[in-house]
Amino acid sequence: MISRTGDYVWPSQTSARANATLRTAPRLPKSELTPLKKFGLFTGALAARGLFKVLLLLPYDTRIRTMGWLMSRVVAFPTGLTTRIRKNLQLACPELPEAEVKRLCRAVPDNAGRTLMEFYSGAEFVERAKAAKISGPGLAALEEARAEGQPVILVTGHFANYDVCRAHLIARGHNMGALYRKMSNPYFNPFYVKMLSSLGTPIFERGRRGMIEMVRHLRGGGVLGILTDLHAQGGTKLKFFGQQAITSTVTAELSLKYNAVLIPIYAIRQPNGLDFEITVQEPIKPTNPVKMTQEVNDGLEKLVRSHMDQWFWIHRRWKPK
Repeated sequence: MISRTGDYVWPSQTSARANATLRTAPRLPKSELTPLKKFGLFTGALAARGLFKVLLLLPYDTRIRTMGWLMSRVVAFPTGLTTRIRKNLQLACPELPEAEVKRLCRAVPDNAGRTLMEFYSGAEFVERAKAAKISGPGLAALEEARAEGQPVILVTGHFANYDVCRAHLIARGHNMGALYRKMSNPYFNPFYVKMLSSLGTPIFERGRRGMIEMVRHLRGGGVLGILTDLHAQGGTKLKFFGQQAITSTVTAELSLKYNAVLIPIYAIRQPNGLDFEITVQEPIKPTNPVKMTQEVNDGLEKLVRSHMDQWFWIHRRWKPK
């Protein structure tokens, strides 16, 4: 997937704020896990891979709809996702009628399930992404930057299926990289990385080496995709849906530091639930990290209000102090 800010430490070339924002606890290697923990992780990875392999036997349309149904009808309520969606909606959109809240409690997990299954569908999903229509005021700026060899940072969020943008632009010839976080389950991670690579390369693992490779990619005129719509420990107090939302400004800092064009981009799921259209918003004018990041938040909020069921309301975007 396209990277999310909020984890690990950037290399020394970035600012102190970036280092504070991207710190996270290290994951334990297999050698330091207890036998019971190893068994739990191994069986969990085995079950997950088994489920994906079974679903991959189904036709593409059927498997995507099936995973959406499973997430919305089987998984969401017992795992607490429904409760979290309700809490987020009550905070951000208290004016919504109960009927709409109920609809979103089903539609949001459905979109999340479809996104998950699409990610593990490899080449079939890539073909869907390649076929997506792309438009918007930022498209010309993106192509101009490629022609001039200027680096680009595409900022996006957990909306519809964010991997559509990466797969589509790689197919269009853009040298687009993604920064990913190693999964906490060491038995499932190799499968995850394999699927991630099937959507396009290069990919950079979070950590000092990956960050250095990412910076080299940007300096060489490459394109990098980053998700910035999660709560970021150590981030800045900005607004999202009128509420205080701690947000990382690292994306804007990187844009200013490496003279990279900062362009918001999103894939919108179409009414059939399987196809997408990509919208490339107006590039963010280079001013200062806080103002630029707030503009990104505002652009995403406007899009979400038009497609409420496509944003991941299942995340803890707003957290108490």
